[in-house]
Amino acid sequence: MTSQVAEFIALRRGLGYRSPTQERALRSFGRFLDTAGHSGPVPLELSLNWASATASVDPHNPARRLGIVRGFLRYLSGTDGETEVPAPGLLGSNGHRKPPHIYSDKEISDLIKATSALTSTDGLRPRCYATLFGLLACTGLRISEALALSCHDVDLESGIITVRAGKRQRMRLVPLHSSALGPLGTYATEREHRYGRTEEDQAFFRTDRSDRISYNAADHTFSVLRRQLGWSAVGRTRAPRIHDLRHRMVVRRIEAWHAQNVNVDAKIPVLATYMGHEDVRNLYWYFSAVPELMGIISDRFEAFAGPGTASS
Repeated sequence: MTSQVAEFIALRRGLGYRSPTQERALRSFGRFLDTAGHSGPVPLELSLNWASATASVDPHNPARRLGIVRGFLRYLSGTDGETEVPAPGLLGSNGHRKPPHIYSDKEISDLIKATSALTSTDGLRPRCYATLFGLLACTGLRISEALALSCHDVDLESGIITVRAGKRQRMRLVPLHSSALGPLGTYATEREHRYGRTEEDQAFFRTDRSDRISYNAADHTFSVLRRQLGWSAVGRTRAPRIHDLRHRMVVRRIEAWHAQNVNVDAKIPVLATYMGHEDVRNLYWYFSAVPELMGIISDRFEAFAGPGTASS
């Protein structure tokens, strides 16, 4: 079954879909079936057993796991005609999307400073991760997009990054603020000083031990730094994540536009394009999910409709 999962993942990637989280779950499902000695059409009972076998305390996790493998089961059913495809909602709701953690400026500063203690402290690794996390915070790139950048994708002369590994393989140009050029240039110079002139197709982000950083390596490094900084889920909807750096960029940009009395509705399509979204609704979600933006909207509505309206 693992080979069939691999074929399915390759098919999805060919269609432009790429999700490390979902692919890990699909591979886990394939290993589960192989370990059980199963072959042939997949019965509903096995799918439910795998979905329920999770260490997560989130009551919605089994439903999410089952939802991830439904596409694979439909794929199998289309070829063997007998694999049972679970009905949507069979294990209940997938749960509501949790509000992201919006990093403060101090938290971003603390995160970047904490990278200086990464081993080896005199190597490239601390500088690499400081630059990587800083880039994510100021541009809102997805971590997968940043790790896939090659040297020729980062044009510091024109101040533009070319993202070639966007969601569904969409390519886009990401202009950089002038304040980002200095740190990126310093890292690039240090990288070249240590490892010589780089080929254009080599990964932009690398460490002393690896010429390309994997997602697992980046996630592990972030988890180490998070523990050192004492960031946990206590008092939050969840523990801060790498992906929340992307959320922070969106929220801070919308906050700045509100402070400048910019027509935010007119700017949302521009921001959606910059972030690599194909649907502006993915950005409007922030207005209902993030308290900082809800407060701004409430104040503006009260100013528009008159005192006392918002509280009534």
